[in-house]
Amino acid sequence: MLKANKSVLETANKAISAGDIEGFLSFCTHDIEWTTVGKETIEGKDAVRQWMKKAYAQPPQFTVTDMVAEADLVTAIGAIAIKDAHGRLAHSAYCDVWRFRDGKMAQLRAFVVESDDQGA
Repeated sequence: MLKANKSVLETANKAISAGDIEGFLSFCTHDIEWTTVGKETIEGKDAVRQWMKKAYAQPPQFTVTDMVAEADLVTAIGAIAIKDAHGRLAHSAYCDVWRFRDGKMAQLRAFVVESDDQGA
């Protein structure tokens, strides 16, 4: 189960990096809870879809340096690069903690810190 959850997250991240929002969402529960710690919480697949259409208008690029699975959690640590509203490439370091339910991503707690370092 742990390897399966990690594989789901890896495949979902590849989908979003390719600009395939629906492909990503196919790995999420209908009632997904997406929290960017210190900012906002988005509830439900439709709300996440709308958020992604704006925030990921141009697909983000992920570099995962570490991925750890335990029970129903998968933690991914790495860097993300995405164009901001002005078309400039913004770099952030992140730690995503995903909770899985029935083989799908049900909850995200994302810790994201802007970084000048392109390798974050």
